[in-house]
Amino acid sequence: MNVRTLLLGTCSAALLCGYANAETLTIATVNNGDMIRMQGLTEDFTTKNPDIQLEWVTLEENVLRERVTTDIATKGGQYDIMTIGTYEVPIWAKQGWLLPLDNLGADYDVDDLLPAIRSGLTGDDGKLYAAPFYGESSMVMYRKDLMEKAGLTMPDAPTWEFIADAARKMTNRDEGINGICLRGKAGWGENMAFLTATSNAFGARWFDENWKPQFDQPEWKNTLDFYIKLMNDAGPQGASSNGFNENLALFQQGKCGMWIDATVAASFVSNPAESTVADKVGYALAPDTGLGKRGNWLWAWNLAIPAGTQKAEAAEKFIAWATGKDYLKLVADKEGWANVPPGTRTSLYENAEYQKAAPFAKMTLDSINAADPKNPTVKPVPYVGVQFVAIPEFQGLGTTVGQLFSAALAGQMSVDDALAQAQQVSEREMTRAGYIK
Repeated sequence: MNVRTLLLGTCSAALLCGYANAETLTIATVNNGDMIRMQGLTEDFTTKNPDIQLEWVTLEENVLRERVTTDIATKGGQYDIMTIGTYEVPIWAKQGWLLPLDNLGADYDVDDLLPAIRSGLTGDDGKLYAAPFYGESSMVMYRKDLMEKAGLTMPDAPTWEFIADAARKMTNRDEGINGICLRGKAGWGENMAFLTATSNAFGARWFDENWKPQFDQPEWKNTLDFYIKLMNDAGPQGASSNGFNENLALFQQGKCGMWIDATVAASFVSNPAESTVADKVGYALAPDTGLGKRGNWLWAWNLAIPAGTQKAEAAEKFIAWATGKDYLKLVADKEGWANVPPGTRTSLYENAEYQKAAPFAKMTLDSINAADPKNPTVKPVPYVGVQFVAIPEFQGLGTTVGQLFSAALAGQMSVDDALAQAQQVSEREMTRAGYIK
């Protein structure tokens, strides 16, 4: 659990700059590459707004979620801006925990936000309650050289059967190459994001139309059996500890033949300064099983203002800067168009310079547009969400189930025991919360 608090700006103390009334915004964010990059560019903001200073609290994904949820639910007031996901925004907005973003400025162009991303951040009142810093779906990233060596050609829209066969053929333990790297670290936004999206393709669902948990059904057993066998045959050692960042590092080091994860990772794996395999990466849609659903999830990391802050005006200024069009140009000027935060604006995908610099652009947009949060599964469900269930109880429940499935991956319990316990825990929680009478 590492907390890094950085004070960024043109001065370390507002008084030294002659701004006796300067405000310091405390921003909680995730330790993803795009967020780290933003922190390095904030001198652009503080130069334009010298009466506003920034203090960063940068946290690992699971820790961030725990901290900001506790803070906002208890009205702790630690943060003026929170980095939250598509899951939290509509739930927290409905509870009155977030301020609407009504004053992002005339040049912000809300209508330029991708409809699929914007819709998940809009409240029942039609107002925007968070602004997307980057948006993502999920897709296959793969080594073209290893695929060719295995005598295979990756389709644009592969099946899980093809992926599993390719993973086993690409695995070379002597050379330290794992055919596939997938999330195993416990967490509703870690392994359960991947497994829930994958289970949709296998015909599984969290709940039936009456909110009865479905872990005792064959579709979930098929999903978990398939996943664990594949990881045992072709995955890295210690996979139950690997989340997004760990698998990113493995792929960049040339230790993964394939990685199915967030589309936002494409700019990192294709960046020669960070990735040893940058010139060898190809992209494809998340796999299906022929039942009509792919595992294309839909997510955005967003900046939002908790209702308890006393610095809403300054916070909204920062959000407008960090998620506006000019920020994309700033990143492009400093680090190239390929490293611009993806998945938020239509204009980015119409930009010829971006298309030329980012070979993953079309597949990213296709993946985002392929996600269907309102109809995520083969069978009918009462909930919205591809890789999560958009109810308040899911955060705790998803993490508990994630711990069970991570333990099964680590060989600490059988698939049948993990599913039985998931069913029991889910039934108890849904009964307690009043979903099941």
